Amino acid sequence: MYKKIINSVFMLACLFYGGGIAAQDSLEGKYAEINPPQPTQTGDKIEVLEVFWYGCPHCYSFEPHLEAWLKELPADVEFIRVPGVLNRGWIPHAKAYYVAEKLDIVDKIHPSLFDAIHKEKRRLFTEDELKDFFVEHGVSADDFERVITSKELDTKIRQAYFLARDYKLTGVPSMVVNGKHLISASHIRTFEEMIQVTKALVEKERN
Repeated sequence: MYKKIINSVFMLACLFYGGGIAAQDSLEGKYAEINPPQPTQTGDKIEVLEVFWYGCPHCYSFEPHLEAWLKELPADVEFIRVPGVLNRGWIPHAKAYYVAEKLDIVDKIHPSLFDAIHKEKRRLFTEDELKDFFVEHGVSADDFERVITSKELDTKIRQAYFLARDYKLTGVPSMVVNGKHLISASHIRTFEEMIQVTKALVEKERN
């Protein structure tokens, strides 16, 4: 079912953006400029930021393409994940990501939570359900509660909300290059193309 949904999204994108890239080096219509550009966190490195939501089937399908690219990430590029907070219903999943980040277990929790929701069809949408999931993965209930109720986490949630607002995001997955360029499903036809456009925009930032 998710595959049919994804295909429908990209068919609509094709209707709006016609034949796609006329030449391999053309980026016209494949991304949006962020105005004004937003500050980055990566110093001299080129920042590539992904905004995602654990409940999004498109984000789940995008993960293998993103992970393949991250294995060959250039030395002058720094990748950052940001959980989307486009509405209040996304907040528990955003908190889950930041709990995993604080406890230094993103590598364990991130793929497992995606699989649990989309492959195993588990309901993991409330903080109590997510706490049980973390406990299953070796986190004590006390540690989970301590982090998820912290002021530091509240600050991160607010920052994620304002980031989505300032980037004018309307959906996920979205990629942002150096706080200037936004790539979303409305701009591209396939997830492979999303990676290709991201690479091209990284190269543009080098020049």
